[in-house]
Amino acid sequence: MSTSITAHLHSSADRCARSVWHSHGYVAETDDRAREELWPDYKIKLDRIGAERGWPPMTREHFNAEIEHGSLYVGAPETVASRIATTAKALGISRFHMKYSAGTLSHEKIMRCNELYGRKVIPLTRDLLT
Repeated sequence: MSTSITAHLHSSADRCARSVWHSHGYVAETDDRAREELWPDYKIKLDRIGAERGWPPMTREHFNAEIEHGSLYVGAPETVASRIATTAKALGISRFHMKYSAGTLSHEKIMRCNELYGRKVIPLTRDLLT
């Protein structure tokens, strides 16, 4: 099962001339819910990878900083759409590829994130870019 979705942000004529941005993310009904649902599973994944690579354990502060200023696209549909649109404008991308599995997230959470991303985030992002 694929755990990512690529959103085409522009018309097909524009797609070939632009690039793709890939990042991890998670969408829930609210910003707080997205953070609370992703945090435990994201920490498990990063701590496991970090132990193999010599990184310190993931802290909640680092997790929040990645959401607010880094490469994690986590939040309500409006929040995630705004971040994607900002990135698309800054980098001139035509597609955004979001990896939405944290390894141990439940199937139910993954499917809800997938639905919100496809039904809300992608249309909102396109509206912000037009």
